[in-house]
Amino acid sequence: MALTGRTALLAALGSLPVGIWGPGWTGILAVNAPLALACACDFALAAPVRRLGLTRSGDTTARLGDPADITLTVTNPSRRPLRAHLRDAWPPSSRQPGTETEASRHRLTVPPGERRRVATRLRPTRRGDHHADRVTIRSYGPLGLFSRQGAHQVPWTLRVLPPFTSRKHLPSKLARLRELDGRTSVLSRGEGTEFDSLREYVPGDDTRSIDWRATARHSTVAVRTWRPERDRHILLVLDTGRTSAGRVDDAPRLDASMDAALLLAALASRAGDRVDLLAYDRRVRALVQGRTARDVLPSLVNAMATLEPELVETNARGLTAATVRTAPRRSLIVLMTTLDTAPVEEGLLPVLPQLTQRHTVLVASVADPHIARMATSRGDADAVYEAAAAAQAQTERHRMAEQLRRHGVTVVDATPNELAPALADAYLALKAAGRL
Repeated sequence: MALTGRTALLAALGSLPVGIWGPGWTGILAVNAPLALACACDFALAAPVRRLGLTRSGDTTARLGDPADITLTVTNPSRRPLRAHLRDAWPPSSRQPGTETEASRHRLTVPPGERRRVATRLRPTRRGDHHADRVTIRSYGPLGLFSRQGAHQVPWTLRVLPPFTSRKHLPSKLARLRELDGRTSVLSRGEGTEFDSLREYVPGDDTRSIDWRATARHSTVAVRTWRPERDRHILLVLDTGRTSAGRVDDAPRLDASMDAALLLAALASRAGDRVDLLAYDRRVRALVQGRTARDVLPSLVNAMATLEPELVETNARGLTAATVRTAPRRSLIVLMTTLDTAPVEEGLLPVLPQLTQRHTVLVASVADPHIARMATSRGDADAVYEAAAAAQAQTERHRMAEQLRRHGVTVVDATPNELAPALADAYLALKAAGRL
């Protein structure tokens, strides 16, 4: 039972005559007796809160940044009408700052034996699973003098998926893939690619593609066309150690790596290749294997939704062992990690031969665009020192990249906005060259 603001105001107004006319306590009781009776009746007529039935329905998944609507159904089994204020509580990260009060508080009236629905619109600001908190209901009587209040636990989980902002690059990369496949007028030939068909020679064709035996059997010169090999295995390896927690453009490096991995997975699955995922720091955080081309992207998005950077140093030997177990046959290993000096020299380089002797390895790293801006700054002493520090950092990254290339590794080092298309281009280049 709760005292409302209206009741307090009436009580204050009702006590005014006591100090002037009331002969002691007898006057007080005479003045406030009608108010007390009205409050008692109002409380008795308020619908009980504990007996209400509450159920949820609505969205169970949403992409980061997109809205999600959760519907709460309130059933009133009592014989009294429900006049209530309702608060549907969710974690702060489930809404944009400043919108919590507007989104979670509702007024509703439910006649006896009926039900009503209220919708709460969420717009999460973080990936992962968001769990509903308690539902608090305050039931008022017809006069609004007193209220009953109670809370209900109505479980619901909303999984917030990665936004996959790089999907805007997919049409252009698929067009390039169709060129490699020979489905357009541009045909390519690379070492290790599969023979596709014969066609008549046209000026500009590579003379090395002429099939002399077929030419001898026909009256025209015939050339062989080639297409990239299909059904290759791609293993995406996400380093979820402490270096992935560094924020670049106000987002963790891990988020940019996941976005690039999703674009590559969408492209590779369209190319007929098999795509798996491994997330690792000191243990396996996520593993997706054996999905069909239709199911691979939803499976990857769902597995990445709950991934968070771990503030531990990545165990490079454990990561390599897990990679070898996941990819026992020749594969393209796409390792999303850092190019910082210590993790590469002390962690990755000593174990890299275990991967390169069997697999084609591609290392993708997220570069900080602020470092590039610092390198071009001038004007005062502080700016010059910042430029010198940025140049030194860039030199160290280039040196690490060159060391990896000397081991036969393809390196992609780009800013968050450029990493996904650059990684897709590197994949297409390897496919065109027949290195998968």
